[in-house]
Amino acid sequence: MFYYLLKYVLLGPLLRLVFRPRIEGLEQVPAEGAAIVAGNHLSFSDHFLMPAILKRRITFLAKAEYFTGPGVKGRLTAFFFRSAGQIPVDRSGKDAGRAAIREGLGVLGKGELLGIYPEGTRSHDGRLYKGKVGVAVMALKAGVPVVPCAMIGTFEAQPPGKVIPNIRRVSIRFGEPLDFSRYAGMENEKAVLRAVTDEIMYAILALSGQEYVDRYAADVKAEEAERAAAAKERTTRRTPLR
Repeated sequence: MFYYLLKYVLLGPLLRLVFRPRIEGLEQVPAEGAAIVAGNHLSFSDHFLMPAILKRRITFLAKAEYFTGPGVKGRLTAFFFRSAGQIPVDRSGKDAGRAAIREGLGVLGKGELLGIYPEGTRSHDGRLYKGKVGVAVMALKAGVPVVPCAMIGTFEAQPPGKVIPNIRRVSIRFGEPLDFSRYAGMENEKAVLRAVTDEIMYAILALSGQEYVDRYAADVKAEEAERAAAAKERTTRRTPLR
C-alpha cells in the first residue's frame, strides 16, 4: 500500500516535477508476467525514478547498507527503501552473489518485474562498466526476457556525494526485450553467462551512448581510492612541520 502512496502521491509527482523525465519505449516493458529490467546506474535517484514512471510495480535488489544505517536517519532510510519495493542484498562475502540470485528468482517466481543494475554499483564517473553475470543466471534460470534500460542525465542531476539533486530534465529509455531462450539449461556455462551479460550491457550502451569500460566498476573505484590515499600520504610526508 505504501509503495503506491509513494508512487502516486508522495514521491512520484515530486520526481516528475524536478526531473521532467522524457520516457521512450515504455511499451517495451511487458504488461504482465515476469521480466527483468536491467539498467545503467548513474545516480541515487535512479532507484526511485524508474518505479515512478513504470505502470507496473518493480522490485529492485539494493545494497544492504541502505537498510542498516545507524540512528533515526538509518531507520527512516531502511523504511523508505523497503516501502519503495527494494530488497536488501549483502554484497560482502563469497555467498553474496548467491543471495542476490536467490532473492531475484523469488521475485520472478511470483510473475513480477525485477530491477537490477548489472554493473553492481553506481558509476562514479558517468561511464558504463562491465556487467556481472548474476543477471544472466537469473534470466536463464527463470526463463524470462530482459528489458534493457538507460538512464540519461541522472549523473549530472545528482552525481555521487550530492544529496539534493539539481533541477534538470532527464531521459529514461527502454529497449526491445532480449530473449535468451536459446540458452535454456546452460546457466552453469561460464562462457554462456558472459556472452548473455555482454549482450545485455551492449543493449544498455546502445540506448545510453555512454563510454564503455571493460572492467568492473568496483575494481576501478578501489584502485582510484588507493591512488588517492597514496597521494595524500606522500603530500603529508612532504609537508614540513611548523
